[in-house]
This record gives sequence, structure tokens and C-alpha cells, in this order.
Amino acid sequence: MQDTIVVRPRQLPTASKRLVCLGFCGGGAGSYLAWVDVMPPGAELAAVCYPGREGRFAEDCARDWDELAEDAVAAVLSATDLPYVLFGHSMGGWMAFDVAARIEEQGGPAPESLVISSANAPSRGLTVQDMFPAQHNSDDELMDWMKTFGLMPEHVLGDPDLSEIALELMRADIRVRDSFHHRTGATVSAPLQVLTGAADEVIDPRTAQQWRKLATGRFRHDVLPGGHFYTPEVWQSLPSRIAALDAGSLTG
Repeated sequence: MQDTIVVRPRQLPTASKRLVCLGFCGGGAGSYLAWVDVMPPGAELAAVCYPGREGRFAEDCARDWDELAEDAVAAVLSATDLPYVLFGHSMGGWMAFDVAARIEEQGGPAPESLVISSANAPSRGLTVQDMFPAQHNSDDELMDWMKTFGLMPEHVLGDPDLSEIALELMRADIRVRDSFHHRTGATVSAPLQVLTGAADEVIDPRTAQQWRKLATGRFRHDVLPGGHFYTPEVWQSLPSRIAALDAGSLTG
């Protein structure tokens, strides 16, 4: 497990479980690191850094979905020295599902639970509803989107060079997302928890039924306050909404 690929902001030698997070479109490992202060006792936070950003800045960005998925599989497998919960938000939700399915197909250590946040079922395929931001959006529109959803730290906003890099990474992620394809027959046997925002207009009203068909094990769907990134308060404490990180499950 390389620190530049699987980022662990607070390493816990006594941890009994690890939450492994996969990034959303335009986000990075840093998008999740603030959760370190709200993790339950005994659970360690880890975030996968995709190529082309943060500690992997010198690497080329993935060219398409399959290339990024293969990279993410290798990253997640490197972090399976502990029982783990796999989490993904938005585009990261599709990636988390695909990674979990690929790991199962390869006979690798499956997650104890798969948690999908603010993502429609991949079996729908890529729809216009899911394609936001879009390739045709201007730089100003993409910047506004990132500012709105809190993806732009103050030190980036104040630096034209860093802002340009952030835009390049967003466009690279959009290209990868737009090459997404659901692999026919892909399912997961790990318990699946789906989280959606009550006011998220992106989410299909039938999402629970659609996701349920992709899970052969236990399934639950939780509706949380807010939109695609919930409310700020919910986002900041999201690990507390993950059933597999319940204090009882960490000691049982």
C-alpha cells in the first residue's frame, strides 16, 4: 500500500476495519480527508488517489473507464490487509460497484460492505441525467460547479495556475465518466447500502429497485436530507450514516 495511492490521514495500528473511498468527478482523495475526525473508534479512513492528481500528479490521467477501474482495483486490493468497507460517491459510486464486482470475479477479498452514495444504478447505462458537469460546459461553468459543491479549496481559488490544473482534472474525469459502460451480468454479493439525497434531482425515483437487482446479498436504501452532496452537515458526518461502520459492527 503506497501512501501516494491509498491516502491514510491517520494510521491506526489497532484498527479493526478500514473505510476505503473512491473519488467523484473532479474530486480527489483530499475530498474525503476531513472525515478522519468523525470516524468511529476502531475504523481507519483511507482514500484512493486516482492517477494524474495529488501525490500521483506526475502520472498520466486514465484514458477511459476500464483503465481507471483496473487502477482502482489494484489500489483497493493493496488496502485489504484489514476488513474493509468500500465507498463511492456519484461517479465514484459506479466505480466502487465496478471495483467490487471485478474483485469478486477475480476471487479477491470482497468488501464487508459496499456503500454507494448519490449514484443511479449502473444498469441504466450512462444517461443525459447522469452527465453533469458536461464536456460542452465552459471553463467558467465548470469552475462555478466546483465552487458550488465545495470542490475548490481557497488556496486553489486564489491561484490561477492551480485553478487551471483543477479544470484539467475535471475535464479528464468527465471524459472517463463518459466512457462508462455497465458490464452485463455484473453483480455484487457484499451487503449493499445505497444513500441518496431527498432533493437530488439526478436520482431516478426507481433507484432502490434498480440497485437491488444488482445485489445478491443484503440491501438497504437510506434517504438523507439535501441534494447531490446532501446538506453540509450531513456530508461532514457521512461516515456516521454508514451501517457497516456502526460501533457494534466494529467490535462484533
